[in-house]
Amino acid sequence: MEYSSTVLITLTVTLVLVAALFVWLSLAMAAAEGAVARVTRSSLNNLILEVQTDGESGQFARMKKIDRIHKVQRLIADRYATAGSCAFVRIACNVLVGVLVACIASLYGAPLWAELLLGLLVALVVAVVSVLVRPRSAGASKPTDIMLKHAGKIAVAAAITPFARIGEQAASKRRQSLSDDEELEKIQLEQGRAAIDRLMETNEFDPEVSEMLRNVLSLSDTLTREIMVPRTDMICIERDCTLESMLKLCSRSGFSRVPVIGGDVDDLVGMAYLKDAVRATAFNPAAKDRDVESICREPMLVPESKPVDDLFHQMQRRRQHVAVVVDEYGGIAGLVTIEDAIEQIVGELEDEHDRTQRAEPEKIGESKWQMPARTPIADLEELFEVDIDEDDVDTVYGLLTKLLGQVPIVGASAVTRGIRLTAVDSAGRRKKVSIIVAEPAHVEADEDNDEESGDETVAEQTNDEE
Repeated sequence: MEYSSTVLITLTVTLVLVAALFVWLSLAMAAAEGAVARVTRSSLNNLILEVQTDGESGQFARMKKIDRIHKVQRLIADRYATAGSCAFVRIACNVLVGVLVACIASLYGAPLWAELLLGLLVALVVAVVSVLVRPRSAGASKPTDIMLKHAGKIAVAAAITPFARIGEQAASKRRQSLSDDEELEKIQLEQGRAAIDRLMETNEFDPEVSEMLRNVLSLSDTLTREIMVPRTDMICIERDCTLESMLKLCSRSGFSRVPVIGGDVDDLVGMAYLKDAVRATAFNPAAKDRDVESICREPMLVPESKPVDDLFHQMQRRRQHVAVVVDEYGGIAGLVTIEDAIEQIVGELEDEHDRTQRAEPEKIGESKWQMPARTPIADLEELFEVDIDEDDVDTVYGLLTKLLGQVPIVGASAVTRGIRLTAVDSAGRRKKVSIIVAEPAHVEADEDNDEESGDETVAEQTNDEE
């Protein structure tokens, strides 16, 4: 079909303008596709409050902006379908640009192969431009602004693509019952982990820093029960003990905060602080005879299922460095400190008072051995040529704990099978017993009585507070 030169130029200009419009619309949909997954309901609600309290804008401008925000709220109510609609329109625009260019070539009598080749080349050029411009990056950096700017076009795209909602119900059933913000946070955490992995692959990033970043992102997946000190390892003091006993216990155990209990561990009275005990007794020696309960503070209780990041922020807000962990039945499950949460990020924390445990038992006298707390009972049996029949514990520390019936501290001693075990040193931030001395027991009794009571065990925990 032959066209006059005027008509031909008019058609060409029209098709070029329409093609340019499709290119712009494709870039806008790409930006919206990146923004729709990052806008939250809470941010839009806060924006509405800001607009309503903006005294510089007129009533008409405020109502117009609020109406646009409401439109965005409706779009993100079904964000996956909206993102699918934006993707469909973006792809359709790229295809139509190639078709329009092929039509322009046909107006000038180009052969069919030339039309197809030209349309394909232009479509590829548009794709390259989309990569270079990176509209999705803009949508990720300023999601709310992008959504407000293109809200009308996105709404039209969603209206002409109802098929984008077909799979949404099935997808929503597969997703857990999370709130909108929780679901978005989960997506962002996954993207953060992927970004850290990409940085590591460049070999230009400090491995220690990257490990800390990974640990920060994993805090929300770590529960308090995983980092707490279990109740079996808690050092407690009874409510009727004196402040003098508490000072001695803190000095020997290395702890500055001790739970105060009644009849048992589950009967929690409060938390006693070394600073309070020192303040009460430093200028009043007579106060050493006061009960520990007189300086008790209200304990901070946290559930064992609490994520570590929430625990850390709660302890920051309440200015608490120690909390008591309770289980689902209300019983005491353990103890957790703010240092335990920090260690999940930076690793083990030690100070100048912490000592490194020895790896092997060391002979320090005649028939006297100094050994790490984790030394197997089998090694103890071999050194002293005795048979210690204990099936429920595997280490010397576990044996001493069982004999005492409580967590050993420095100075705790117990006798079994003619061997005296004494805790002599502690290591680590948690001040757990690290060195135990084993030697023949010197019990003031007749040898005949010792033979008759060969299986008798004598345990002593000299806590000075009893």
